[in-house]
Amino acid sequence: MSFKSLLKETAKWLLPSLLLLTVVAPGAMARTSGHPDTLVVATTYDAKTLDPYMTNDVASSNAMRQIYETLVAIDDAGNVVPSLAEKVERVDDTTYRFTLKKGVKFHNGEPLTADDALYSLRRAYEKGAAVRHIMGVIDPAGFKKIDDYTFEVKTKEPMSSFLAALTHFGGGVILNRKAVEAAGDDYGFNPVGTGPYKLVTWRKGDRMELERFEDYHGTKPEFRKMVLRVIPEASNRTIELESGNVDIAFELSSLDVSRVEANPNLKLVSLVDNSVTYLGFNCSKPPFDNQKLRQAIFTAINIPASVKAVFRGNAYPAAGVIAPNVKYANPALEVPKADLKKAKQLLAEAGYPDGLTTTLWTNSKKVRVDMATIIQAQLKKIGVDVKIQVLEWGAYLQGLKEFKHELFLVGWTCQTPDPDMAVYPTFHSSQIGGNNFAAFGDPAVDELLAKARITPDGPERQAMYYEIQDQLRDKAPWVPLANKKYAFGLQDYITGFTPSPFGFHALYEVKLKK
Repeated sequence: MSFKSLLKETAKWLLPSLLLLTVVAPGAMARTSGHPDTLVVATTYDAKTLDPYMTNDVASSNAMRQIYETLVAIDDAGNVVPSLAEKVERVDDTTYRFTLKKGVKFHNGEPLTADDALYSLRRAYEKGAAVRHIMGVIDPAGFKKIDDYTFEVKTKEPMSSFLAALTHFGGGVILNRKAVEAAGDDYGFNPVGTGPYKLVTWRKGDRMELERFEDYHGTKPEFRKMVLRVIPEASNRTIELESGNVDIAFELSSLDVSRVEANPNLKLVSLVDNSVTYLGFNCSKPPFDNQKLRQAIFTAINIPASVKAVFRGNAYPAAGVIAPNVKYANPALEVPKADLKKAKQLLAEAGYPDGLTTTLWTNSKKVRVDMATIIQAQLKKIGVDVKIQVLEWGAYLQGLKEFKHELFLVGWTCQTPDPDMAVYPTFHSSQIGGNNFAAFGDPAVDELLAKARITPDGPERQAMYYEIQDQLRDKAPWVPLANKKYAFGLQDYITGFTPSPFGFHALYEVKLKK
């Protein structure tokens, strides 16, 4: 199926924001959590840290969205709009002037000032290894305070994606300098933001308890408290939803969607987000520094059949490294077809006529373990013997950053409206050691990625991203597998929940149905 066909198919049920809301017949179920002033949400993973510059995982970003705010934000139409900055001016090609809102307070009572903003951006530039794909473009000599609420920031070169990047919770979040310096290395567990909720307690691996910030400058949340419960097993999240112990359950399994739809006390919200689930290669060392070998494995995998078997309607086969909802995804790309004869030929050309043995890493997420098992069976057909190793999430991410892997299964979500975030962090050689888990570096791709991010939007920039997608299909650092359709279960009495295609959700907008 081509991207164009996929978009036509999904357009029938996707709103412009890519949101489908299926409301099951309302029931008369009373709220049973026992805490009418507390919103309880079942999540899949715990945050790694609440220091926004020290991580780039979706679970952390989701928690941080409730606690922090960014200089600029994304509206429902995907546009960049002011947030903590009430005004943004592009003074010249590389200079941005921000004017902060007045009267904004941090959770510790300190006022938001330009000093905090400049401190935060400088800290992100100097220490934010996890977000250097966002903040590395800043010119460290270009910070300028104009007054207590106005400041300027320069980029090293003109950047079409700079403001979009500042909507990321690892980019434009503003911290309180006094709080960061007081907490030192423990700041990630003692966050102080300007957002609608503040952290009260955090039991790692179990739950995070938040409390409404009564001095919040914006519209205050309806719920006085919020609990983010970590429930890794999808079936257990559904059981907790059905029993009334949680109000919202993230990422329902395909098997549980029908249960939620059939329950008159529950409703379903579905979303095709900006993620790509992929099989990655460690391109930095043998055997997968061999492009022909990567192409052989790519060609042996039956992507549509694998996605159908694993996700059971909760995903679409991926045609490329940029999800179809993201700007400049090439709609003409077709999902690759498996060809075992060609795969064996490529395997021989790579120097492995008798096959090889390798190890595939994944975390314990069931769909990834299932996908690993299917890939194992498919590669066996061309003589590639795959051993599967399942790791705990934190150890998995750390191992990827240390390049101890050979093959790995994971996902990447483009968390801003700009395609630069889809491919620069994951494929530019400067990002090896960051989010380029494939340790992929190619001079031609590097040149295209660097040029595309500074080229103004338009046909020339689009052509560059099309070429990038073609080049990455050929060089094969990834095998793109699936674009996921996420299902969320809600109690019937919940309103105001609009999941974001960027992976982190504004839970502070949730209300009780009147």
